[in-house]
Amino acid sequence: MDGKKRSDVKPGLEVNVILKQDQRSGKKTRGIVKDLLTNSPTHPHGIKVRLQDGQVGRVCEILSEK
Repeated sequence: MDGKKRSDVKPGLEVNVILKQDQRSGKKTRGIVKDLLTNSPTHPHGIKVRLQDGQVGRVCEILSEK
């Protein structure tokens, strides 16, 4: 899944995110979702999340299902 629907993203999922500073390069960062920061049900660039290590980015790929 691509992480554009808020209902697909839940705390504890392993995801790839694109951090703000990596938007130009498209470099992906892997992590575990801690908090969902986007309130709208969908977002064209991916749902914004905070990872357990504190980094914030938009979900581009959901790696694990819970």
